[in-house]
Formats: sequence, C-alpha cells, structure tokens
Amino acid sequence: MKQKVLFICTHNSARSQIAEGLLNHLYGDKYEAFSAGTQPTQVSPCAIKVMQEIDIDISYHRSKSAQEFLDTEIDYVVTVCDNANETCPFFPGGKQRMHQSFSDPSKITGSEAEALNGFRKIRDQIKIWLEKTFG
Repeated sequence: MKQKVLFICTHNSARSQIAEGLLNHLYGDKYEAFSAGTQPTQVSPCAIKVMQEIDIDISYHRSKSAQEFLDTEIDYVVTVCDNANETCPFFPGGKQRMHQSFSDPSKITGSEAEALNGFRKIRDQIKIWLEKTFG
C-alpha cells in the first residue's frame, strides 16, 4: 500500500504543487502525494510551465485548503515554507511531520524569463530534497 504524503505551503500555488507533481512522478509506485495550502489561491502558471519542461503535467492541479485533508490519514505531513510551518503546527491525521523550507518563487520580480529561472531553481532544489528524503 502506498504511503500518503501531504505537502503544505501558504497558497498551494507553487512549492507544494511542484513537490506533489515530482513525488508522484518519481516515486508514484511507493507514495501518493497531495498538496494543500493554509490560504489557497491558484496554481501558478510558472509552476505549470517549469514542470512541463521536465515532462510532468500539473496543469490539472487545483489549489486546495489543508482543511480538505483534516479527516484523512496521512503518513507524512510536509510543510515546505516557514509560514505554513508556523500556522500548521498540528495535523490530526498526520503520522509524521516534516519541515523543509524553500524560497517562494512567486516573490521573484522581473521578466517572465527571470521568474521562470527562479521557479526552475526551486523545482530543482525540491527534486534533490525529495530524492534524498523519499528515494
């Protein structure tokens, strides 16, 4: 049976969405990943683009509230930003809690090319961390 992993960040727009897509792609035989936010908004078009570059489609993802998962048994609850770590200290269905903070790529200002480069950097950092932690 696959272990369930829930990635949480503030807006569920980039970091947690990227982590969900990567973990399902890399280790979908062992894990089933989900993502949510403490204040969900919408999935970032830049996150969708940089994931498409590595043949992972997250265009169908939607931003979800962490509240949607409160009654779900989760093996790993992983906060990927400091704000979510502070505002989500306890998750009732979570068996194990982890925290790994990544910079918020949506805060990058400048051209679309600069933004995409920032999103790629975060995507690659998340991938390396996932390989070390779940691989």
